[in-house]
Amino acid sequence: MNQPNVSKLIDHLFRHESGKMIAVLSGLLGLQNIEAAQDIVQDTLLQAMNTWAYNGVPENPSGWLYRVAKNKAVDLLRRRKKFREISPRYASLLESEYSLTPTVQNLFLENEIQDSQLRMMFACCHPAIAEESQLALTLKTLCGLSVSEISKAFLTTEDTIAKRIYRAKEKIKAANIQLDVPHSNELPSRIDTVLKSIYLLFNEGYNSSHPDHLIREDLCEEAMRLCLLVTRHPLTAYPRGKALLALMCFQASRLDARLDDKSNIILLKHQDRSKWNRSLMSKGFELMEESTEPFEVSGYHLEAAIAAQHATAKSFEQTDWKSIYHLYEMLYQLQPNPIVAMNKAIASAYAISKANALDELQKISGLEHHHLYFASIGELHFEMENKTEAKKFYQKALHFTSSGHEQQLLVTKIKNCEAV
Repeated sequence: MNQPNVSKLIDHLFRHESGKMIAVLSGLLGLQNIEAAQDIVQDTLLQAMNTWAYNGVPENPSGWLYRVAKNKAVDLLRRRKKFREISPRYASLLESEYSLTPTVQNLFLENEIQDSQLRMMFACCHPAIAEESQLALTLKTLCGLSVSEISKAFLTTEDTIAKRIYRAKEKIKAANIQLDVPHSNELPSRIDTVLKSIYLLFNEGYNSSHPDHLIREDLCEEAMRLCLLVTRHPLTAYPRGKALLALMCFQASRLDARLDDKSNIILLKHQDRSKWNRSLMSKGFELMEESTEPFEVSGYHLEAAIAAQHATAKSFEQTDWKSIYHLYEMLYQLQPNPIVAMNKAIASAYAISKANALDELQKISGLEHHHLYFASIGELHFEMENKTEAKKFYQKALHFTSSGHEQQLLVTKIKNCEAV
């Protein structure tokens, strides 16, 4: 395998395996030593890149990474010799050479990896850590997002995100936060932050901030895998988690229909619905049913219900837009933020009128640098035969997106405005 292909594989493995390894190593070394765990994983990936470029990719790349990371962890523990300071949970097993290596190896078994990830998710979302720092730490540590990607997800600067992650790590040390699933009275608030991190990860995969890749299926898959971990554990199987997983199934079912064979964006109204994944849609409906007991109504329930309306519609025109608009009204009551307001306004174009949608959009504040906001206003003007205004808003949208795919779509729309 040549160097570019090795780099691509390493990047893929980083997304899928680094969070698992950091979680296991943090459990072994203690969460206060999370930076040492991250260093081991980074060194392992660098060693893989150098070794595989010359010797070829091993038959089991993930297994190779785990083996090297285990060996590096054992070496670190042997060097430091302060087992009770480094790893109080496993200190008695690590002090003996006979049990040191087997203990580390056992932590890399699949069921232990899953348990470590779940513990890590809840540790990152500890109430002692500020919420914005919780989310940033989770997305960086467990989900493999870069500081740049996280900053775009939060509509803020890279420096701000870097500072949030630093403060979270300092708080972990100061508050001596451990890798444990919290007691029942703390669970509801902690689960909300865990699910929000997973939701943001999926969104970054579904509509990526990466300039060259609109869709990053590996991030969508990782988000769904982490959500599945949460919903399968008896302590954390809340209805809202199942509703989020249902939502992601509905959204992921449309991935193959979102780009044409030249990688041009195909908007929902023009998608070939025969390409929608029926198996994922069916799983979405199954999870929605499971999410009804015990009864609760979360934002994820409402978003999943909206996605289900699209899934059941035979065409864009036959979609039950009045129900969708009503669901967005309910969602806005729960989450009165500008993104929900924008989506509610767009739905009103088909449920009420385009003039109503335009009026709703123009009343929203907080999206002054959001390309989809300006693109939506431009689209309404275009459909109302006001091409001069449409072009103006398409150009604003073009200014605020770094996505090559979205830029291409907007350039096409601007040309359509200029056509006689």
